Amino acid sequence: MNKFVAIKVFVQVAESGGFTAAAGRLGMSVSAITKTIARLEDSLGTQLFNRTTRRLRVTDYGEEFRERCVAILKDLEDAENSLQHQNAAPRGRVRAVVPLSFGRVTLVPELPYFFELYPEVSLDISFLDSDRPIDMIRDGFDVAVKTGNISDSRLVTRRLIHSPLVTVAAPSYLRSHGEPRSPEDLEHHNCIIGSATKDEWSFLDKDGHPLTVRVSGNSKLNSGDALREAAIVGLGIVQGTWWLFRKDLESGALKPLLTDHVLDGAPISVLYASNRHLPKSVRAFIDFLVMITKTK
Repeated sequence: MNKFVAIKVFVQVAESGGFTAAAGRLGMSVSAITKTIARLEDSLGTQLFNRTTRRLRVTDYGEEFRERCVAILKDLEDAENSLQHQNAAPRGRVRAVVPLSFGRVTLVPELPYFFELYPEVSLDISFLDSDRPIDMIRDGFDVAVKTGNISDSRLVTRRLIHSPLVTVAAPSYLRSHGEPRSPEDLEHHNCIIGSATKDEWSFLDKDGHPLTVRVSGNSKLNSGDALREAAIVGLGIVQGTWWLFRKDLESGALKPLLTDHVLDGAPISVLYASNRHLPKSVRAFIDFLVMITKTK
């Protein structure tokens, strides 16, 4: 008796609930399945199934044996996959959908390094500048980067960034209009309204409690990139997630305001199908997203 084959047969019978179903899944005859189980029981000296004319049920000893067999088969499969991953470079196309501003600020500048690491992978990336819902499975995407708390049992969610919600303005605007010292001071400033924060901006008060302030201004912009450009040219004060403005803050093109009142913004996560056997190209892209956002 081939013990490995017998274990696979036993696990399949236990999980499918019968000899006939297991035979169909394994491509074996019912008689071959029956003989294999009988020989395995003889070898172990114990009964693995209780059989009646209508039902097949795993015994207590059989259930304990099944759990160990499943672990053995999984370890073997993982070992095989590990060797395959080591012996083959990622290749193929990855279809991804990402927010436009995230892609422009964080992803696209790093793509030369990605292709240096994975020259045989090609990327097909869609950039979205809206909050319209995307069904990545229906639409054929391998990977999606999304903002906010995501709940979808079909997908694995891995958090990339949980960046603060920052309020910024250009030095030119502040020279002309002064700098607000408290969230309430925004009432006297031109605040550019974005699609994410709208006209109610969020802060922490001096005691660390959430605070909402209603703001107003002469412009409403439904694009993160447009909002950033409006801030840079000195049109007014804007609020958004830190990663949208991070390069402008580093260069001094924008100045952070009300830094004692900063509130955490919505998380940004990468989503992909809950499939343990992801293509190596998809896994490489996901790991790359994690790497380039780790210190940002």
